[in-house]
Amino acid sequence: MNDPTSLDRLHDIVAPGPAPWWPMPPAWYWLIGLALILGILFGLHCLLQWQHNRYRREALAELSRQERALFDLTQRAQALAALAELLKRAALSAWPRVKVASLTGPAWSAFLDHTGSTAAFSQRLGAILENASYDPRSAAALDESALRELVAVVRHWLKHHRR
Repeated sequence: MNDPTSLDRLHDIVAPGPAPWWPMPPAWYWLIGLALILGILFGLHCLLQWQHNRYRREALAELSRQERALFDLTQRAQALAALAELLKRAALSAWPRVKVASLTGPAWSAFLDHTGSTAAFSQRLGAILENASYDPRSAAALDESALRELVAVVRHWLKHHRR
């Protein structure tokens, strides 16, 4: 009566339970480690970029302060001279002193246009900044639209110049 081929002894197949999440296979440890290393490297890169661009943030803050003084007729000449100085200081922070410090006049304007992808400094704005440094009376002759254009171009250069 104990027939091994009898269908009475047939039972359902018991499926195994799901594979446990812990402990993980070794490949997952490698992937998590790689992701952590990449995350740390990305964070360090972002921190270094942020520190490297500190001079830009400070120059833009100074530009905002000088912008208010530009529209006051009594302070306009000083503000224009300060803008010219601000551009030179920012360029000295980004490029080697030997390359930038000696540039004046058309060469300085061409440098600003080349590094900032503009043409405004060579056309007219470079002369305005240069004249304001040496002749304060020329600042009084500037109209408000020229001042706004100058501030916009200087802001663009400070934000977007490339080496």
